[in-house]
Amino acid sequence: MDIIKKIENQIKKNIILLYMKGTPDAPSCGFSAQAVQALSACGEKFAYVNVLENEDIRRELPKYANWPTFPQLWVDGELIGGCSIIIEMLQNGELNKIISTTISKYKNNV
Repeated sequence: MDIIKKIENQIKKNIILLYMKGTPDAPSCGFSAQAVQALSACGEKFAYVNVLENEDIRRELPKYANWPTFPQLWVDGELIGGCSIIIEMLQNGELNKIISTTISKYKNNV
């Protein structure tokens, strides 16, 4: 499968998706660890892709997303941003709102 199609499929199939370095249980960078903590504080499950184990995604996603760094948070097919944006959104209540609204939307469509 073409790497761009693979990325698009991952984003499409996962309501909340974090592209990160490492795993939620063992982040490999401080920024990824902070992003995991912020998402965990929202209380919803999320999918992740360890870009350190997926070199093709690590190389191509920044071009696809027009976002140069990791982590990258995608919610409902849209790029939310990286660590500083995720933390800012958590602090001002936006992260919880966007995640709960998105989860509710999908639960109501089931």
